[in-house]
Amino acid sequence: MSALTGTGRLARLALRRERPSAPWWMLLIVALALTMVNYITTRMGTQALKVEYTETIGRNAFLHALGGGTVEPRLEVLATWRSGGFLYVFSAFAAVMSVIRHTRGEEDSGRAELVGATVVGRRAPLTAAVLVAAGVSVACGLAVAIVLIGIGFEPVGSLAYAAAVAAAGWVFGGIAAVAAQLARNARTATMIGLSVLAVSYVMRYAGDATGQRYLIGLSPIGWSHLVRPYQDERWWMLGLSVLVGATLLAVAYRLRDRRDLGSGILPERLGPAGTTRLRGPISMAWRLHRTLLVAWAAGVAFFAAAGAGLSPFVKDLLARPSVVTDGIVKMLGMPAAAIGGYSWYLILILAYVVALYPVLMTLRLRDEETSGRAEAVQATPLTRLRWAGGHLVVAGLGTAALMAVAGLVFGTLFSVLVGDLSTDLPRFLAGALSLVPAAWCVGAVCVLVYGLLPRAGTAICWIAWILTAALGQVAGPLYGLWGGSPLEPFHYIPNPFGGEPFNMGAHAALLTITAILLYGGLYALRRRDFGQS
Repeated sequence: MSALTGTGRLARLALRRERPSAPWWMLLIVALALTMVNYITTRMGTQALKVEYTETIGRNAFLHALGGGTVEPRLEVLATWRSGGFLYVFSAFAAVMSVIRHTRGEEDSGRAELVGATVVGRRAPLTAAVLVAAGVSVACGLAVAIVLIGIGFEPVGSLAYAAAVAAAGWVFGGIAAVAAQLARNARTATMIGLSVLAVSYVMRYAGDATGQRYLIGLSPIGWSHLVRPYQDERWWMLGLSVLVGATLLAVAYRLRDRRDLGSGILPERLGPAGTTRLRGPISMAWRLHRTLLVAWAAGVAFFAAAGAGLSPFVKDLLARPSVVTDGIVKMLGMPAAAIGGYSWYLILILAYVVALYPVLMTLRLRDEETSGRAEAVQATPLTRLRWAGGHLVVAGLGTAALMAVAGLVFGTLFSVLVGDLSTDLPRFLAGALSLVPAAWCVGAVCVLVYGLLPRAGTAICWIAWILTAALGQVAGPLYGLWGGSPLEPFHYIPNPFGGEPFNMGAHAALLTITAILLYGGLYALRRRDFGQS
């Protein structure tokens, strides 16, 4: 029997399981590409405005690094410059999640062992997972190309753009395949894959911001940027992505051959044989979540420091009247160009990202339930509601801690560079913490979904967070939704840097809604069957 026997059947199974998520990724990527085209068309409607916008980007490292590469005053170049950084990351993110879900996730659930008892080669599950992830990336890229060609963009450049999107997914599918062999569980493998993605993005951004081009060449995300669609189409960069992805897959094969099913290459750190610290549901939940919380805190601190470090560049940009400055001022909702508007915008970005943390913690409840670990815990005097409550307390406090980290790091560095420590640091910390009730509200929606519709909970929770971000004050201005939508909770948090007073009523309403949603979710959890996948 060949090591790849059964790959086709497993690929069809994986495709069937991708049906709830793959179309949404395609829709998101295509919608974002069209949104950027619409933004450039409406905001830079004349050639003179495009030229001014291009010149402003070239003068400011912060703006130039957002899209990277060389910018030209043409619609297709500006649109792909604005959207490419997002599309490449989303394609890579989707590939990481897909590969780990169909490899390490299957081993964690025990299904891989059942499949392995049939006529299936040792490397077939890994091969099927990578092929499906690559296929979804290619489909996303082709969908973008078809839409852009349909609105009149150059076919060759559109196909190059599509290939760059697909190449990012292929490379990070290979990275996820290696991570799935190194780690012993899906959560650690996901952390490894997404950490590599974050480092790749930062290296690409730093390379474009500082002019150190070698950093872009070392970044897998940077390789997609270097394709330069609608300019000189460097097709050979796609060959580099294909070669590296294939090499990573070969490495994953070798690692898979060296380990047992259910184990990982990296040694597992063993805990003490006994402990007195696990005395209740909160301490147990903290023990499970602390590593992930620390990783999140490190990531939030890093990006908060990076955003604050750009404050002098942004201050210089806002001091120069231009169409770009006017667009930024309108986007931030500021009465005049001010560095405080930029600061609030960056904190809002971090808040929308942090709102994903309680979502993931709620999904962890479902993982604990379907794996059987939660049922084993409830064989003790620990009740179902106390078990869930412990996880939710840690998730809620962790969300507040992450926003506190964002406010402290951003406020401290901002104060040192362009502000005053005694006045700006408390203001930034208070502003960041004022966003916590909105993030809690997003998590509470997921708790209600988990209690009522556990099987569909994963898809619905991701959709809830994506809609919150897409309708929010950060993404909304990209398609003309200034100030965000009243359908998302962050819309009701006043901007303290824009002179808006603290609104106790809005915070009280968000906390009340959060409490109602939590009560409904826990009540439904108490009454439904438990432990069913």
